[in-house]
Amino acid sequence: MSWEDIATFSTAALGAIATAGAWLAARRSAATAETLTRIERDRRHEERRPQLELSMENRSQDHSMLNVHLAGPDELGVVEFVSVRVDDDDKNRSNLTPGRVTAEDISNHVWGPFRFTPRVNEADEHGRTLGPFALRVGRGHPFQMERTRPGHWMEGKTMETWQDEYRGHPVRLVITCRVGDEEWVLARRLPNEPY
Repeated sequence: MSWEDIATFSTAALGAIATAGAWLAARRSAATAETLTRIERDRRHEERRPQLELSMENRSQDHSMLNVHLAGPDELGVVEFVSVRVDDDDKNRSNLTPGRVTAEDISNHVWGPFRFTPRVNEADEHGRTLGPFALRVGRGHPFQMERTRPGHWMEGKTMETWQDEYRGHPVRLVITCRVGDEEWVLARRLPNEPY
């Protein structure tokens, strides 16, 4: 092999190495740009997260009003879709024995101190969910809630003993908000104030 052949081979090898290096650099650059774009999108999504102010005011021994107020951010203008669900306590109910109680009964029953008043203010028939509804920034909406009762299968349990089990337990809510193709799911707890 002559020096010219070695020089040609070396030049070709260096060219291949340079091409591979450029390809790797471009690939890393694209991955970095994709990561930065995702980080910026996530940051922007978090900045636009609806700022909800929630409060409950007792109206009577059995009823309260949940006030849902959209405090911001101002740029949202209107949150087109808001849905609120009363969440259950942390207890595992997989050990409930079948009989007069079905899986559907257990699922529909609100296991906590309050539920929405069924079929009032767009609430479902079980008082578990309400909405969807729209909220404008700076505005709010009141929703009627009532103390939960023992399930129809809970023989011998009175309203008083049922509520005693939840004395001091928070009212748990899961709120879903949508604006365009953005969605936020927010979990909140409100104090269960005695009347």
